[in-house]
Amino acid sequence: MKFDKYFPTEQLTPYIKYFVVSENEFENEYKVFPSSGLVIGFQYKGVLAAIKNNSESKLAAAGITGLTDSCKIFKNSSNTGTVLVYFTEIGFTHFASHPANELFNLSLSLDDVFDKNSITEVEEKLAAADTDKLRIKIVEQFLASQLKDVQTDKLIVEAVKLIYQSNGTIRIKELNEKLCISQSPFEKRFRKVVGTTAKKFASIVRFNTVLDNLSQTKTLTEICYQNNFFDQAHFTKDFKQFTGDTPENFKRFL
Repeated sequence: MKFDKYFPTEQLTPYIKYFVVSENEFENEYKVFPSSGLVIGFQYKGVLAAIKNNSESKLAAAGITGLTDSCKIFKNSSNTGTVLVYFTEIGFTHFASHPANELFNLSLSLDDVFDKNSITEVEEKLAAADTDKLRIKIVEQFLASQLKDVQTDKLIVEAVKLIYQSNGTIRIKELNEKLCISQSPFEKRFRKVVGTTAKKFASIVRFNTVLDNLSQTKTLTEICYQNNFFDQAHFTKDFKQFTGDTPENFKRFL
């Protein structure tokens, strides 16, 4: 399996964390855990399907997945190749007119977000490309063509920064006080830009902090209380929602 990371041009750096070219020779079923940014995928060979309640639904060759609060199960056919675009937390709204929260917990065709002819053109170019660098260049050119002249919401950027600084444990009331904004207008702006509520986003950041902690020599009890969970039961419940597994079982297979 190949999973090679590439970083964007300077123009796209504020909006794109990185690109990945992923290839898999064999059919495979795998879990994707919640992350803090939206993801676009361009399948240049093979087929990808989402699995839910033991049934498969084929995904569009070019698609986008919004923020999610639970793990998703996917299955790739043999001999697949995909270019993945990982947006920064505020990146997506600089390319599309859709509020990011409209994509929450969804995987949609890119035709639903961007012009269909533009997507078809990208797919055709990717199918003909014979190197990864060329594939990345094609996707970067598409994104540059879609980049909108909109002002970055600096208050939301600061909110995201504060959430990360607390590893997702900051209370929303404290966040509102630090930013000098009342909850209702703040939530509306946050959801539109980031893709979910500040509270849900913070729980995703905290979950990813927990994942990092699991690979260390800390006990589950230490991880639970260091990440401000009320008790072990709440920790297990949240973890199971995000991964479909208990912390004990998950740690056993690390």
